Amino acid sequence: MKIVLAVDGSPSSADAAEAVTARPWPAGTVVRVLSAVEDVTPPAAELWYDAGGSLERARQELMTHAERLTAGLAETLRASGLTAETTVRYGDARSVIVDEAKEWDADLIVVGSHGYTGLKRWLLGSVAQSVVSHAPCSVEVVRQKSGAEQAGST
Repeated sequence: MKIVLAVDGSPSSADAAEAVTARPWPAGTVVRVLSAVEDVTPPAAELWYDAGGSLERARQELMTHAERLTAGLAETLRASGLTAETTVRYGDARSVIVDEAKEWDADLIVVGSHGYTGLKRWLLGSVAQSVVSHAPCSVEVVRQKSGAEQAGST
């Protein structure tokens, strides 16, 4: 079985990783820990000026953070007995997750959800909803634990 575990460093993606780690999977299952690094784009008026390469430094810092995040989660998955690998890609998270699942021929995508509703969801969008709508395979959406659930698990 091939599982794409999409993570962004948020509590909801940590809950998704925990959900993958907590259950038994068939022998030979491979988990690909995926993080999408969205491009840093300044306001249009500032496109002509990049204060000494600050945009490139910001992009590199985001990439380094994503690489550390995916590596750490892959180690946790390996410690639980799973085979894990990492991938970090530039682009919109919605597209990156769906494209990775298509290209790798994944059987399952696991993604966290912040559980936003109403205006906040409309303004911020929903990566999970978009992935569910466009994925080439099954998708498991793991809701972020409530404060009470998090307190009870420690």
